[in-house]
Amino acid sequence: MFELKKLISAFLMPLPAMLIIGFIGLAMVMFTRKHRSGSILILISLASIFAISFQPIATSLLKPLERKYTGFLPTTQNVDYVMVLGSGHVVDPEIPPTSELSRTALMRLSEGIRILRMYPGSKLILSGYGGGSKISQARMMAKVALALGVAKPEIILLETAQDTWEEARQASAFVGHTNLVLVTSASHMERAMGEFNAAGITPIPAPTNYLAHSNITQPWVKYTPQARYLEQTERYWHETLGTWWQAIRNLASKQ
Repeated sequence: MFELKKLISAFLMPLPAMLIIGFIGLAMVMFTRKHRSGSILILISLASIFAISFQPIATSLLKPLERKYTGFLPTTQNVDYVMVLGSGHVVDPEIPPTSELSRTALMRLSEGIRILRMYPGSKLILSGYGGGSKISQARMMAKVALALGVAKPEIILLETAQDTWEEARQASAFVGHTNLVLVTSASHMERAMGEFNAAGITPIPAPTNYLAHSNITQPWVKYTPQARYLEQTERYWHETLGTWWQAIRNLASKQ
């Protein structure tokens, strides 16, 4: 089920979906007499790819989602655990450990370590499964955390969770009612908080990896289609699909 969910969602992402529409249109032009209909599909594909790679559109979609929670500020209450949700890695001994983590995972980990150092005695929980590799996401983040000066006794690994739902339930069984800071991408924070609340935990949110920014003044950066803005649209749509799946799953569980 997990693999099927990921496969379906991959083809529902904006770029693959628009390319499929474009290729269907091209096939209609080349191999059928429906040239007008095919041309319309190609136009829709190209115009949509332009739109989702355009900063004013991409940022307007993602920024409200990212800004629902503010960045973490020191709190007077004690913090027992800082949990960092995993987000992709590779295993390649020819590159530095920091490059084996995805950019998202590295951003999350660095924020988790920053918060950990504010609260001596707290523990760093790292989660994430292998995703087909021989080393889990949690263990790869631990490797980087050790290289950045975190002591081994301060690190706890949850290596089998495949998604946020599983991460929340594993964390609930481990931390109980202690104070937990949850670190994940700003765009993912709302959905993650929902999963952790449903699992009986009320963590302190610590969003990071903000992608959408409005204060871009250079017109050649703001008004030209770029991959960075396509990424913003994809993050927005990924979280939207995740929220819909979350709602369907919760509804089905009540039946």
